Amino acid sequence: MQNFIATMVVTHGGLARAAAAPCALTVGNFDGVHRGHRAMLARLVEAARARRLAPCVLTFEPHPREFFSPATAPARLTRLREKAELLAEAGVARLHVERFDAALVAMPAERFVEEILLRGLGMRWLLAGRDFRFGARRAGDFALLESLAARHGFALEAMPDVALEGRRVSSSAVRDALQAGDLRRAERLLGRPYTMSGRVAHGEKLGRSLGFPTANILLRRAPPIAGIFVVEVETLGRGVASVGVRPTVLPLPAPRLEVFLFDWGGADLYGRHLRVRFLEKLREEEKFDGMPSLAAAIARDVALAKEYFATHA
Repeated sequence: MQNFIATMVVTHGGLARAAAAPCALTVGNFDGVHRGHRAMLARLVEAARARRLAPCVLTFEPHPREFFSPATAPARLTRLREKAELLAEAGVARLHVERFDAALVAMPAERFVEEILLRGLGMRWLLAGRDFRFGARRAGDFALLESLAARHGFALEAMPDVALEGRRVSSSAVRDALQAGDLRRAERLLGRPYTMSGRVAHGEKLGRSLGFPTANILLRRAPPIAGIFVVEVETLGRGVASVGVRPTVLPLPAPRLEVFLFDWGGADLYGRHLRVRFLEKLREEEKFDGMPSLAAAIARDVALAKEYFATHA
């Protein structure tokens, strides 16, 4: 992926902020930046261009469901950095990351629009779904936006749902597909292969001892997938990846992404940021009866992955 994010202005902040230049705006979590999100972003960019405004997205960190119920919040499809990269690729010029905290939760809906969207972000045009809810106790809705648009003079447009195969495209639908191991459906919903990314960290060198050295990426949150996968690593080539806790030897306290590259060549990847594309699920993670059985299973995974690439050239 090109470095689109270098052309996008990214700001972070709480409730205090300086007034910004006028913008066309949409608001949401945009987890996964799937086909529905992309249709919304395309309309945002089109409207901004026609009105000579900057296309801007307001998103939240942490995800609201992580704030209200950390233990039961769904797995994220994208880290904040990945989300920013995908938004920039879609043509977004400004991204503001609003801190989702108790003060924001308690903010009345009208104040949210007037203080954050209008005065803070310089909103002149807003795109929202008709099911958009905001403000304290989720009291704000599309009808309130219509009233505030008439009062404050900003333009408002409703974004229709985007459907695929008779079902609304949503982050939950992508998550369901990934958890079921249906990477093809997830790819159709996303409009691209599912990816994970992060920096390579030092591991226990167990893969190296088995003849399959891996690049290890620590995961700060539980991922939406688990098991053994056929993958491609951007700029580095093809391989096999494990997402899980490695139950056979030195089980991990939290899931980790471990990637074996077919043509690694022994280059030092520590500290490097990798983007891993998931193409096919081979199997679930298993506990084997020892290192020889584990090594044999990895060899079978590698053979199956190479066979996949031979038939999907």
